[in-house]
Amino acid sequence: MLLDLQLDVRPDRALDRARALRETGAAGLFTFEGPHDVFLPLAAVAGQVDADLMTNVAIAMPRSPMHLAHTAWDLQLMSGGRFRLGLGSQIRPHIEKRYGARWSPPAARMREIVGAVKAILRSWQDGSRLDFRGEHTTHTLMPPTFVPGPNPFGAPPVLLGALGPVMTRTAAEVADGLLVMPFHSHRHFHERTLPAVAEGLARAERGPAGFALHPQAIVAMGNTDAELAAARAGVRTLLAFYGSTPAYLPVLEVEGRDALQPELNRLSKSGDVAAMAALVDDDLLDTIAVAGTPEQCAAEIARRFGRVPAGLPAVERVCCYFPGYDPPLEQVAALAAGLRAL
Repeated sequence: MLLDLQLDVRPDRALDRARALRETGAAGLFTFEGPHDVFLPLAAVAGQVDADLMTNVAIAMPRSPMHLAHTAWDLQLMSGGRFRLGLGSQIRPHIEKRYGARWSPPAARMREIVGAVKAILRSWQDGSRLDFRGEHTTHTLMPPTFVPGPNPFGAPPVLLGALGPVMTRTAAEVADGLLVMPFHSHRHFHERTLPAVAEGLARAERGPAGFALHPQAIVAMGNTDAELAAARAGVRTLLAFYGSTPAYLPVLEVEGRDALQPELNRLSKSGDVAAMAALVDDDLLDTIAVAGTPEQCAAEIARRFGRVPAGLPAVERVCCYFPGYDPPLEQVAALAAGLRAL
């Protein structure tokens, strides 16, 4: 199993950080929609670092599919064919109040966005007429002046982030892969995510070939008691934030911890981060996050994702990130080596 790591720095510092992360043995780098642009750090390292690159995720609703297609096309060129466009929907308050964009039911909207982006990419690659007509977006005009021409590396894959069954089925029906959101458990992945993937593939009458599973893991890693305590503190705060969001309630439900969500949500509105973190006990942390030494974390990742039922794509790589702390790079290298060995 290959390791992808989060490139979580400013674009002007991305190249040095990317080189350091690649030296750990990580196969790929991914960005998320955080305090900096999701695409610019990847543009800064594309062609400069021997690594696969991915957005995980770029928020799709506020962006035009045409903008997404152009950016993905150029990053595919710049990276030598090593870019994957990962898209996500976000929740309504962020779409309306942070991005100032229009909200609509997310699964149907993301199905349309993925379809539109893929239609644009396909028209550029094979010269077919662009004729995508949807409820929210229409793309029927593509004069030769605006056609970049066939990409020598092929069109980049378009992946979709999902947690709930409807969005997961949608990803399996229309996207090139599923980005499994990091707030999950072994039970949720096997009892909820994988059955929804199987249903989506069946609806689309497609097999596992050409569809990728890309899970993401929140990791609390260290070799000493002090390192583990610091890592667990950072992870605990993030889990409390995720758990306060209604969208992540299904994971708590499957673990019998759904009563925790409204209390976390109440505390989030008052800004009491310490009280929120205190509600995430060790059992819950170890159920949702991956914790331990690098070797223990590699073994847990393999247990969680290493075996999937027949008829589904094998998990070949995992995205890991380390919230609230920065593990020594030699420990990250040990994690990468452990995943490769397992």
